Amino acid sequence: MINENNAVIQALADAQKNGDAVALATVIYTQGSMPRHAGAKMLIFADGKTIGTIGGGGMESKVIEAGITAIKTNSPKLETYTLNNLDNGDPGICGGTAQIFIEPYNPPKTLIVIGGGHVGVAIAGLAQWMGYKVILSDDRPDYCNPSVVANLAGYVVCMPQELPQYVTIDAQTYIVAVTRGLPIDLALLPVLLTTATPYIGVIGSRRRWALTLKALNEVYSLSDDDIKRLHAPIGLEIGAETPKEIGISILAEIIMHQRGGTGAPMRDMPS
Repeated sequence: MINENNAVIQALADAQKNGDAVALATVIYTQGSMPRHAGAKMLIFADGKTIGTIGGGGMESKVIEAGITAIKTNSPKLETYTLNNLDNGDPGICGGTAQIFIEPYNPPKTLIVIGGGHVGVAIAGLAQWMGYKVILSDDRPDYCNPSVVANLAGYVVCMPQELPQYVTIDAQTYIVAVTRGLPIDLALLPVLLTTATPYIGVIGSRRRWALTLKALNEVYSLSDDDIKRLHAPIGLEIGAETPKEIGISILAEIIMHQRGGTGAPMRDMPS
């Protein structure tokens, strides 16, 4: 089992290096007759492929399903299975029971910062420090290169509305548009709304956003669902003034959106 587990752990390391979403299933407790015992491991990929085994049969199929769900929800699971039905593919009828811990290992979420000005630079640096995979984009090469913010995952020089042609924007991608003005937003936002991103934040005052929304509706007639996806003006109200303070308010809102928080002061939360 040690050699088998070594192969699973190596596959887990390779998956993390390659940015693949996986779940690690580990048998942590058994009772009665079971095909594998505590410590046995299996790696589950998002497409159902596996490396290693925790016993085969119907139980393993259920663990694979639970692993795929854990990847999608990014939440660990502790499952209990009892092997007592040959018709369901159980390898025995001795009534053995196993507890299996299923832990997702998803790649870091991607944050795309559109606009390499002072606020964009601050957000990119803070988000990188927080562990996001950060991509900076701007149509001006001088504002989008490693000398602006070093060691980011990517630098994409293009017109903002062309961004989906150069990067993958999926359900694990968050977008912060800290652009230079309304004309750019009018070209950019309808394109972003066609992607699977769960968060589109747009910088600007309430007046700028009101003008932007009015202009968008005149051309595109946005639905209520579209409007709900647009977080503008972006960020939580913390009295931020400096670029880094504004960056903190924006990233705090993104975390709140990801985790289902309320933004309320902790002292006001029920105990």
